[in-house]
Amino acid sequence: MQESIFGVKPIVAESAFVSKMAYLIGDVTVGERSSLWPFVCLRGGERSNPTIVGEECNVQEFTMLHGASIGDQVSIGHNAVVDYATVEDHTLIGMQSTVLAGATVESNCVVAAGSVVLQGQTVPKGHLAYGAPAQTRPLTEDQRNEISRVYQHYVDLGQEYKGTNRYE
Repeated sequence: MQESIFGVKPIVAESAFVSKMAYLIGDVTVGERSSLWPFVCLRGGERSNPTIVGEECNVQEFTMLHGASIGDQVSIGHNAVVDYATVEDHTLIGMQSTVLAGATVESNCVVAAGSVVLQGQTVPKGHLAYGAPAQTRPLTEDQRNEISRVYQHYVDLGQEYKGTNRYE
């Protein structure tokens, strides 16, 4: 479902897959070949804080994005929360993780499942953030490869679902 608020309606790229069970409200933009799965909620922040999802991203079931800026080729796992934070390109946000207001997860990072990136914290480029509160260390080669594998899988899956009209 897509709704307007404060006179602003979500903008979704034609090539994106959006489940009919996803909820988008207000100043939300979704990029090319991205996918939004059932029970996600994307809400533009009040008047001046849009929620932006870049190209070839996936936002998985039960995830909430509010006033968030998401780069390209980002995977956001099931039941995650990104609230008034920035996630840069080619990053994987694990299931049930939280990225709090003012935080930045730089490019080529992984936030491990269940982790909490604190308000105002920066996860440096090429690092793993793990734990609550999150600590960081450089990614391994396997972790770097996993970022590409996951986002590409969801680009392909989203396009397959879009083609079947299963959820539209």
